[in-house]
Amino acid sequence: MRRIALAAALATLALCGSLSSVFAATAPCEETLKALRAAEATAKLSPADKTKVSELETKGIERCNADDDKRADDFFAQAMKVMGK
Repeated sequence: MRRIALAAALATLALCGSLSSVFAATAPCEETLKALRAAEATAKLSPADKTKVSELETKGIERCNADDDKRADDFFAQAMKVMGK
């Protein structure tokens, strides 16, 4: 009886752990990239800021292609901050 209870408890913990990681996921990086590009199209940037935004966008795309949405979104957010958005 103890083994069954222990197995049920471990199964419940494993299921809860995997579900919580799904709900903790960030926005899809493709959507964030679309928002960044839309903001970039209307922003008036200095050449230095334009270079910085481009670098951050490139890093974000690399992370997005590697299925690292959280870090990609972080790079995109930094680029938005440079643009003042």
